[in-house]
Amino acid sequence: MDYLFTYGTLQDLQVQKYIFGRVLDGKTDFLLGFKRLDNAVYERYSLVVQTKDFKNKVEGKVYRVTTLDLRKADVYETSAYKRKKVKLESGIEAWLYIGNSH
Repeated sequence: MDYLFTYGTLQDLQVQKYIFGRVLDGKTDFLLGFKRLDNAVYERYSLVVQTKDFKNKVEGKVYRVTTLDLRKADVYETSAYKRKKVKLESGIEAWLYIGNSH
């Protein structure tokens, strides 16, 4: 099992049902050293950017997911995003979708 930290549409229950076939059970956590930019991708979707200033933090949800869940999320997120492993405020290491600057 892996963990996935979400800060946008992946928290939406209907999106979760569409992608994963179920609603995920998550808990609130924080991503330190990042800030959230709204409407940053396709002028519609959020993006987080690393600031390395731990005063900046992004609130989100962390979910336990399978490898198959991650592959499904990769398809949903398209090539606009890529996955990166991060450590959350709770100490959990989780996957995070960040901007994919080709």
